[in-house]
Amino acid sequence: MVSLLSAPLVPAMYLRPARASFDVVGGAVEGGANLLGESVSMEMTGGGQVTAAYESCMVEADDFERHEVINWLGARGNGSFRPFTVEIINDWVSPGRTIGGIPHSDGALFSDNSGYSQSGAWGKASASAAVGAGKLQVRVYNASRDLRWADWFSIYHATAKGWRAYRYWESIKTGAGAETIGGELLTYADYQLGIGPTLREAIAVDTRIEFARPKCVMRFPRGFTLPWDYEAFYSSRPTLQFVEAF
Repeated sequence: MVSLLSAPLVPAMYLRPARASFDVVGGAVEGGANLLGESVSMEMTGGGQVTAAYESCMVEADDFERHEVINWLGARGNGSFRPFTVEIINDWVSPGRTIGGIPHSDGALFSDNSGYSQSGAWGKASASAAVGAGKLQVRVYNASRDLRWADWFSIYHATAKGWRAYRYWESIKTGAGAETIGGELLTYADYQLGIGPTLREAIAVDTRIEFARPKCVMRFPRGFTLPWDYEAFYSSRPTLQFVEAF
């Protein structure tokens, strides 16, 4: 069985997708129709699966390494049994907007002139939660705004599941204040969150929660393959599709 704990990261930003989409699907079951002919549905245990897509990635003739990356994704992912770690790119809309272009310690950037990225906001679990939980108690530090309508976030489940992405559908602010961590005074806010999908693995108090570029262990969906193809002079616009891996 392939490990879910160390699945390699898909370099989505490097592939320059024209469009991205993220969702949670299959979270309900039907229980028949009422007298009006309307379907009666209820939430399914587990709350569905996370899906992701990066569409129309830009690969041109002189993008030698990008062609290699597409070949690698197909070689590893076709058959839908080897996992990847997929990022949800939310830099501009996350509660702690991501700062990019951070260089190496020697001041140099990567070969494509990009740097490391870092968000000022992060969180932790303020209460333990069992596997399958649909509610979380969290404390969020240095956020640029409150948790309002919905945001994606991720938790690394070190026992078996690896990175998992979640989205809250309800946010109730329960407190706020400041706390000194590592000699730095950080502002925080406490929340009770209703989440979907439900928690994939039990978590303890102080488990780290990431709001910047949440990650999820995923695989290609059944029936999807990624060929290496191109037109004209090695110009290609491949689309990548993923579904949460188990």
